[in-house]
Amino acid sequence: MLKRIAVVLLVVLSLSLQSCASTAVGLQSYINTYKGYEFLYPNGWVPVKVNNGPDVVLHDIIEETENASVIISDVPDGKTLTELGTPSEVGYRLSKNAIAPPDSNRTAELVDAKSRQIGDETYYLLEYAVTLPTQTRHNLASVVVRRGQLFTYNLSTTEKRWEKAQEKFRQSVNSFSVY
Repeated sequence: MLKRIAVVLLVVLSLSLQSCASTAVGLQSYINTYKGYEFLYPNGWVPVKVNNGPDVVLHDIIEETENASVIISDVPDGKTLTELGTPSEVGYRLSKNAIAPPDSNRTAELVDAKSRQIGDETYYLLEYAVTLPTQTRHNLASVVVRRGQLFTYNLSTTEKRWEKAQEKFRQSVNSFSVY
């Protein structure tokens, strides 16, 4: 009798663990405890060394132009994210300064911009359609201000792959958090 109860408990526990893990299927964790951020990223992506650039860059080993990065920059005068502007205002500035700066041969259209609150932190979630001379891309970003720094997590893929990968990419960008 005890064995049957134990088996039933194991099955129930295993099923509940599987359902909890299903929201992150195909994603693995990246944690930088020193700089205080973490996120989930797609399986099959690897870190890439970049000098004088983002804090971290990861890209798909098969679709090498698919990538994710974290950029950390100082915030002037210790402003909060909401003091820097609305999601649309910050998204527009990010598009002009980082995603498609002047003379980059790129244009970026802000498709969506929204705010969400996680604990005491305000995050802006931004979505872009980016046009390059040879292709169209889709970018997602999550930005937050913490400890006087602006953390930007950006994920980019080709428009061709967007339909297939968007759910996983949205999970990745939504998982970005600072502490």
